[in-house]
Amino acid sequence: MIMKKRRLLFTILSISLLTVMAGAAIAPALGVISRHFDGQSPLLIQLIVSLPALFIILTNLVFPLLCRWMKTRTLALAGLSLYVLAGAGAFFVDNIWVLLCFRALMGVSVGMIMPLSTGLLAYYFPPEEQAGLMGLSAAMNQMGGVVATFLAGLLASVSWNYAFLVYLLGLIAALLVALFLPNERLAGRGGVSLTLLKRFHPSVVGMFLVMVLFFIYPTHFALTASDSLSEMGVTLVMVGLDVVAFLVGLVFGFLMKRFASQMKYAAPLGFLAGYLCLAVGNSLVWLLLGSALIGIANGIGVPYLNTIGSVKAGKEAATTVMPLLSAALYLGQFLSPLIVSPTAGMLHISPYLVGAGIAVVYLAQAFMTRKQQMLPQG
Repeated sequence: MIMKKRRLLFTILSISLLTVMAGAAIAPALGVISRHFDGQSPLLIQLIVSLPALFIILTNLVFPLLCRWMKTRTLALAGLSLYVLAGAGAFFVDNIWVLLCFRALMGVSVGMIMPLSTGLLAYYFPPEEQAGLMGLSAAMNQMGGVVATFLAGLLASVSWNYAFLVYLLGLIAALLVALFLPNERLAGRGGVSLTLLKRFHPSVVGMFLVMVLFFIYPTHFALTASDSLSEMGVTLVMVGLDVVAFLVGLVFGFLMKRFASQMKYAAPLGFLAGYLCLAVGNSLVWLLLGSALIGIANGIGVPYLNTIGSVKAGKEAATTVMPLLSAALYLGQFLSPLIVSPTAGMLHISPYLVGAGIAVVYLAQAFMTRKQQMLPQG
């Protein structure tokens, strides 16, 4: 029984490894891709990273309906199959618009598996384990970012389109799902509604702000740091951010139990300090310190909001709050460059200073909407 539970946990976490790769894995290759598509709008190039988020959101909105049509293993395998085909399929195209179509299909695939990567933890495991499991899920998500970012950077050094072969990693998760994930129908009332949004709005709005903030980094860092670092240097620093977030995720359960009332401020303060460091200059010290602080903020922010939502929703989390949180997460990713770049241009300031301003808004939101969080104790 214990071994079966461990295999199930490992299978669910293997899905978590993949979800961050929808956009962020390609970020280190943006410079190479931009040079290949010379003359295209910089915003169009940034959409290669952020466009999947829009289609993840649309898929999340119908996710409860998909759960009524398909059982968990069937749904996961369908999503993972599309993930591999749409992700690695971009290797074969050389037209920016066709490439963006493949990126849209990538978004649909992640929209099918993202709520499962967290919702199944709430479905199969008790509330007192949620903080530790959500931290572990976030850690695996970041580990996927580490592996994918590093591999994509190496592959992009061969040719821009080789970076998309990183999505073949989805085959590993598909095998584990086929072998170990039960094929049952998720319980719960399900359905995205204003009532649900009202109930979970502190976590949903918080997740949106976390992703608006975090995605300033992958959509700008490779471009702004290229004057100070080589392409491999940029890749290594971005991988380092994911390593920091991974380590924070591993200890998140302990931090949440020990400092529950203070954790609501950790992410906004981390983002604020991190973007102020990046705004100071392009010296290696500021780049490393800013990246580390942003990694800490992201490593705390995502599992914190997932934990609070899953404990509040219980076993129905997969069909209620998790699609909402996933939609908010990717809405933030999609809108981030559309909000930050024009604002920075209009005000003639660094996008990192815009990030610092948004972090202040997030800090105020956390202060106004969060009471002390008391989690069930094991």
